[in-house]
Amino acid sequence: MPGERPLPRLAFIGLGALGAPMAANLLRAGFPVTLHNRTPGREGRVIELAGLCSEAGTAATATAATAATAADGAAIVCLCLSDDAAVEEVVLGPAGPQGDPGLLSVLAPESLVIDFSTIAPATSRQLAGKLASQGVAYLDAPVTGGTEGARAGSLSVLVGGSMEDLERARPVLEVVGSRISHIGPVGAGQQAKAVNQVLVAGSYGAVAEAMALGSRLGLPMPAVVEALRGGAAGSWALDNRSRHMLSGEFPLGFRLALHRKDLTIALEAAAAVQLELPLTRQVAAMEDALMARGHGDQDVSALVHWFNP
Repeated sequence: MPGERPLPRLAFIGLGALGAPMAANLLRAGFPVTLHNRTPGREGRVIELAGLCSEAGTAATATAATAATAADGAAIVCLCLSDDAAVEEVVLGPAGPQGDPGLLSVLAPESLVIDFSTIAPATSRQLAGKLASQGVAYLDAPVTGGTEGARAGSLSVLVGGSMEDLERARPVLEVVGSRISHIGPVGAGQQAKAVNQVLVAGSYGAVAEAMALGSRLGLPMPAVVEALRGGAAGSWALDNRSRHMLSGEFPLGFRLALHRKDLTIALEAAAAVQLELPLTRQVAAMEDALMARGHGDQDVSALVHWFNP
């Protein structure tokens, strides 16, 4: 409409299982987006997910060979990367002389980085400090809701940073998520995500254990699950993952290896405040065993494999 402010130019870096549908939703919402993935070739998938023909997609977006090229001139840069090392390399540049320059080399003052990655709170605070020295704002904004939520734009976004920066980011956040929660200063979003992953560990582990028990008892487990869903045992994991555990098919919602990485963050956070997390430690050990057996790239619901050595 006449008089409306144009949408800011975005860069979206990291087009994996969560990042690709998130970037696609931003494209569909009309944002001009420059895409980059460290492993080349995933940009076309984003345009496909956005439901755009190649001509329309080309008009709405661009691709870049490096993260710095993607971010050059962007008002807001979105990151959705796998771990601390990946985020640090993209933002700061590689530790050695080889490789592409980091975002610090190109970001303009008053631009904003929204980090959807799940990383250690200390890493988020370190990055925020480095960016602030160049006048660039930073939000840690890890998400929860799996690939289902990423596709539907219904993720829960856990935000650490200033309220002023959150309001600047809100038009972007409201496209990728249906619940935007300001948790506190930078790092608080990552701390809340650690709490979330502890809950995921317990709920997935309990559902896997229950499915194994019922199956060994010879019960009609689909009927049992339906009977239990409305009671005290009901949960998102029971509703959305028990069927896959019973069938032995594991469509990817969130990789087990990435969840194990997140449990390391949670266990380190607990150790820093002298708190033992025995349930989380047990699930972490189960995931270690499953990763050693080659299940790391499967969905977290592959925990049920632990009961079938």
